[in-house]
Order: sequence, then structure tokens, then C-alpha cells
Amino acid sequence: MATFSAEVFSNQYVPEGATDVHAIVSVTASGSGSGAAGDYGATGAGAAEIIIFDSSGSMSGRNLQSAKYAASVAVDQIVDGTWFAIVAGSHVATRVFPYPNAPVQIVRMEPAARAEAKRAIERVTATGGTAMSSWLMLADQIFATVPAGVRKHAILLTDGKNESEPAGNLQRAIAAVQGHFQCDARGVGDRWIVEEVRQIATALLGTVDLIADPSGIPADFERLMRASMARTVNDAQLRVWAPQGAQLLFVRQVAPTLEDLTARRIVVNPLTGDYPTGAWGDEEREYHVAVRVPSRPLGAEQLVARVQVVVGGQVAASGLVKATWSADPSLTARISPEVAHYTGQAELASVIQEGLAAKAAGDEATATVKLGRAVQLAQQTGNDEATSRLRRVVEIDDPERGTVRLRREASRLDEMALDTGSTKTTRVRK
Repeated sequence: MATFSAEVFSNQYVPEGATDVHAIVSVTASGSGSGAAGDYGATGAGAAEIIIFDSSGSMSGRNLQSAKYAASVAVDQIVDGTWFAIVAGSHVATRVFPYPNAPVQIVRMEPAARAEAKRAIERVTATGGTAMSSWLMLADQIFATVPAGVRKHAILLTDGKNESEPAGNLQRAIAAVQGHFQCDARGVGDRWIVEEVRQIATALLGTVDLIADPSGIPADFERLMRASMARTVNDAQLRVWAPQGAQLLFVRQVAPTLEDLTARRIVVNPLTGDYPTGAWGDEEREYHVAVRVPSRPLGAEQLVARVQVVVGGQVAASGLVKATWSADPSLTARISPEVAHYTGQAELASVIQEGLAAKAAGDEATATVKLGRAVQLAQQTGNDEATSRLRRVVEIDDPERGTVRLRREASRLDEMALDTGSTKTTRVRK
């Protein structure tokens, strides 16, 4: 049975007149490997997986062959007994397995089904355009047929932009399926649009990444499927209470990736809201909670937030965020290393994306300033991976000051790698 623990990092002491309190809540899950069929009152058992791969005309040749091989590799990682289906996507979505004429939309994995699914995948040919809304809607329709309580996860791969459907269709489809299943999304090559694919992954509590070369698809699919199979806790909510008169400024996941959960609040009562975090395995995630409260007299102490992990309706872990108003500068001047670190990481992601957008728009001055600030933040927060990706897009003259020059020879793949990697964070240096 999985167990959760929560640890709060913040500076409890705030100066006279202060109103905003920030805390990092580190949540750890362990012992989930035994399975979560009955953990915390969850109903049902098991998991459902759908592999969605682009079969549009642009995938002809090496891309499609790699995608089909990757789908077969992923099928091999699906544990027997798991519900699964395969979808090929073009300007329409097609259920590849179970076959379109099958009486059911999804089946449990077993040796014969595994072999037949791989044969079905091999028959897929590239044709048509790209309409990702249809892919998501078909996956949602299939997932709707599994028993209640089953954990639902999809992998989506594309190589092109969403150009075969009316504007707005994709956003409407994302909104329609949000909360129904999780989805990790991948783009191969340099013809897809990062922001389109990021919208899917962000809304569906998944990850987005670039696969620069088709040869990398199988290993990535295998890793994603292995990770999904290891997540045996169906779903967990981050429950945040703030006192009467307080304003919850935001709730963000800040590690291992940045995800703003603020707008996903599910009201429990006027003072309490739940924020979805998706399925869990044995792992650690960190959340930034910011609360604004009325200032109190010097010496006053107040509980400004209670943060709990809720699984299956039961509280699995809890942490408290407190504030004490003090006139002692030796106390109030302290900065929580965790809060400072993840505040910098959030700004880093923002300026990278803003800098790349400015560069694409031809505004080189703004791009230089933003990406220079990104270099500075990457240096300050010890994000060596971000620094490495930035070096492919800018010449770094002085990382401490953020003095950079745009590289004229930077490729689109270099820029896409920087963009997709912008939301990956590093842990606080201990």
C-alpha cells in the first residue's frame, strides 16, 4: 500500500506589514509497488493505456516505421490484465486495435492480444492530414468504456502541426477530455508546433518533449510506458485550506516539471479547494503555494494554509504553513532556499518561452534580453541542462550578468529543444 508524506519549507517570520506568504510543499510517495487496487478506498483496479500515433501523410517513410516500431515496443511493456487500445491519427482517428469491426473498443492485455495488436500496428499506412482533436475525442470515447476506478493514460506522438481542422477544434477537444485521462505527448522532428502539443500535455497532466530523430521514438515510448505501469495510485488531490479573509494567489507544481494548477481548483468548501495531481508511483513532487493574508500585529502568529494529500477521499499526508510577524530583521530577512530556487525556476521557464516567441516574431532585441535573463537564472539556480540548451541558441558572454548574443546558426531543433525543456526543473541543491 502506498504511503505519502509532506514536508513544508518556508520562512515563517515575516516583517511588519507583510501580507504574502510563500511555501514549498514536498510530497513523497513510497511503497506503491504492491499495487493500489484497494488503497485509500479506490474503487476498481488496474490501468488502461491507449497508444496514439500520427499516421498522416507527413509521417511517410522513416518516421512512420519508427512510430510503428515504438508502438510495438510500448505494447510489450503493458502488463497483462491492463486494458489497452491503439489509435492511428490523421485528419480522422482510427482505432487500429481492437480492430474497427470488433464488438468492444478496448481489451485486456494477454499474449494473444499483444501479438495481434502488433500485427495491426504493422498494417498502418501514412495518409491524410492532421486533426488532433479527433484523436483525443476517440481516446476519450474508448476510455469511457472501462470500469470505474481504472487509471487511464495515453501516449500521443505527432510529427506535424494541427492543420486539417477548423481553428479552435483542438482547444475545445482538450477542454472536453480534461480530467478524464492523462496524456504524455511527444513531437518528432522539427515540423510540429511546441505550443500545440504542450497544450495537450499540460491540460492532461502529462509531459511534452522533443524527439529530434525518429530513432529515439522506441526508447522514449518504452520509458513512458514503464513509468505509467509503475504508477499504481490512481489519482491524488492536493487539498489546500486558507483561512477566512485570505486570498490563495496560486498553486503550482514546481518539480519535476512546472505546471500551474491554480485554475483547476475544485471547490470542497468556501475555504478549501482540491487540485488534481494525477497518478503516482514511488516518487517525489514539489508544489509552490502562495497565500495573501491581512497583516497582523508584531508577535502575532497565524496558520495561513493547510496542505493535504488526498487519495480516494482520505487524507494521506498533511503539512502546515504558518506566519509570525516579527520586528527582528535577522529572522525576517532569511529567504527560504526552496522558495527562492523554485521562484527562479518558474521565471526561467517564462523568459525562455517569451524569448523564443520574440525571436520567432523577428524582435531580436527582446529575444536577446529575455534569453540573457534565462542564462542568468539558469546559472543562479544550477540548472545545467537549461544552460546547455541555451548555449545552442545564444552565445554566452557573461552568465552572471546574462550578457548574450543570438546565434545566427541556431537550428529550429535547437530552439524546440530549449522550448520543450523550459518547464523541466532542477531540485534544490542540498
